[in-house]
Amino acid sequence: MTGWYESDGARLSYRDAGSGPPLVFLHPTPLDHDYWRPLLDDLAGTRAIVPDLRGHGRSQLGQNLPVGGFARAPSASVLTIGQLAADVVALLDHLGIPTAVFVGCSIGGYVLLELWRRIPQRMQGLAFICSKPQPDAEAGLAKRAANIEQIKAGGTSGLFDAMAQTLTGSTARRRHPKLVAELRARMTLTAEAAVAVQAGLALRPDSVPTVATVTAPLLAIAGGEDPVVTPAEMEAFHAAPGGCEFHPLPDAGHFAAYEQPHKIAALMAEWLRQPDA
Repeated sequence: MTGWYESDGARLSYRDAGSGPPLVFLHPTPLDHDYWRPLLDDLAGTRAIVPDLRGHGRSQLGQNLPVGGFARAPSASVLTIGQLAADVVALLDHLGIPTAVFVGCSIGGYVLLELWRRIPQRMQGLAFICSKPQPDAEAGLAKRAANIEQIKAGGTSGLFDAMAQTLTGSTARRRHPKLVAELRARMTLTAEAAVAVQAGLALRPDSVPTVATVTAPLLAIAGGEDPVVTPAEMEAFHAAPGGCEFHPLPDAGHFAAYEQPHKIAALMAEWLRQPDA
């Protein structure tokens, strides 16, 4: 079932399918909910709730985003991680879901950490795929500012073409070259939304201290060919007092769940069978 809900002045889209314990899947940017489709085809016995994050897919960006928070791009609107987390809470309330297991890739994982700060009592488990708790370092901040300038000067095409190529692992590009075109086709953000997302990513908080408070079961899956989130950075999840099951995939890139859906679905299914997840 595909549905709609309202959050802070925006009309947002989600898909709710299957039966069983609820799992909420938060996709990476600049993709949409379809990122999870290959994995979900292999993950039976669960209720999969898969929203399009604000500004992505069919979800609206909204009209009242703050402006000026990112000093290196002072005119940019900012889609904050806090706003994305508030949207997820609104979806849970809309569907009447008191608790769930949450899965996030990249920006989706950053949202999970913000959700833990806000609603830990509603999170039965957290699974991070190619996501990290550290904020942007200097090189990352400079790259965000350059991305914003590139979008403002020429739109999103050049940036998204490059992201589809460089964020997909080299093994996947070699074995399944059609994946790059498939992923690129799902990168449909407007220039306005893409700028706001880049500014929001630059301003995300340091969540390393948050990891040290996560008492729910935690799963971390890292891609050895991921150029933006390294396995070494994801090792920080071992600090979670609730425990961390960690799986490095040497031949996966940033879009690991799309590149290797069968393997990641199997890892998730095993983790979900644990009594505390």
